[in-house]
Amino acid sequence: MTRIIAVANQKGGVGKTTTCVNLAASLAATQRRVLLVDMDPQGNATMGCGIDKMELGNSACDVLLGEATAADTIVSAPQGGFAVLPGNEDLTLAEVNLLQEIGRELRLEKALGPVVGLYDFVFIDCPPSINMLTVNALTAANGVLIPMQCEYYALEGLSALLNTIEQVRDSVNSGLEVYGILRTMYDPRINLSSEVSMQLIEHFDRKVFRTCIPRNIRLAEAPSFGRPVLLHDRHSRGAIAYLALAGEILRREDARMAEAV
Repeated sequence: MTRIIAVANQKGGVGKTTTCVNLAASLAATQRRVLLVDMDPQGNATMGCGIDKMELGNSACDVLLGEATAADTIVSAPQGGFAVLPGNEDLTLAEVNLLQEIGRELRLEKALGPVVGLYDFVFIDCPPSINMLTVNALTAANGVLIPMQCEYYALEGLSALLNTIEQVRDSVNSGLEVYGILRTMYDPRINLSSEVSMQLIEHFDRKVFRTCIPRNIRLAEAPSFGRPVLLHDRHSRGAIAYLALAGEILRREDARMAEAV
């Protein structure tokens, strides 16, 4: 069964796009079939995969507005071994137009329906806000991966996001769950990081991934080369951390399948 994961946090700069691109590449390296959907008008995930967001024939905007199919729009990442439904600033237009439509929150789910079975994992990179694009992602997903820095304001943002997830669950997607909380840009030498980390584990227990993503120069510079860190420097701490996260996710999926039998 395909696992559709929205990577969301309304706070910007927490590593959503970095996580989408590098987790997609890490899972693809284990021979999993992966699709990355860029729902952020900034188009950073698209660029981070080596795709020029200014030269797109079709984009996620066309798919949401029914002007193109997902199958016609999906392209292969030049490096990384996974598929991409690319996005750019046209998504802002899509969001405005969707506000006038009936069933607007279901557009992405319906668009992905014909292709979703072709993949083992679908990751949706959400914009850094709770808007119609994010709601579409949460409606289409069966899990939410929440990247967050271990700092005070991040906890406040997490509370707001959890409320949104609850509202989506109550209205249009009863199967939506918090798939996991990922600690990003983690520095264990900072006391606050350790304190917030302990609070997260205390409140969310196994929902918190054991893997932490460290601050890492190679990880930060990889997007400027248009490739995942695994292909930029596979021996870097960032690459090793995302490979470890991919392994943790695969073990979770194996355990889930075993429970279902």
